Amino acid sequence: MNMTKESLAAILDGREYPMRTTTQEEADAKAAGLVVVFGASDDLIEFRGAIFDEGGCYNGGDFQIDAKGLLPDFEDCEDEESAADYFARKPKARNIKAIWDRGDGVSWSYETNIPHATFRVMEDGDVYCVGIVFEIASLGADA
Repeated sequence: MNMTKESLAAILDGREYPMRTTTQEEADAKAAGLVVVFGASDDLIEFRGAIFDEGGCYNGGDFQIDAKGLLPDFEDCEDEESAADYFARKPKARNIKAIWDRGDGVSWSYETNIPHATFRVMEDGDVYCVGIVFEIASLGADA
């Protein structure tokens, strides 16, 4: 099967909170160059597939991402090499805005100009999170 962002989002749509991806789904997503983004608890953004990471985002936040993964906060660069890497990656990074409680009962949703497909994570019959799936290639191979 040739997995696309749309087909993976369809597979994930309707999962119950707490959201879990299987090891096989993560491996398939990675092989297809796909990244799954979803919220966990009230303070985490999770990345699975071609990027495997998480970030703290109590009350929401902005995350810079490129084909290498999440950019660290500049304050976390501990030496000249990590600072140089940060400044080399920053201009090409794309933003994902994690939105906590947008006012319609959905705990987590995301805004980005990265082309993506969406899926719903449910909790007791209500939408808990509107997650996204995107192609890592859409971030640019030279990041």
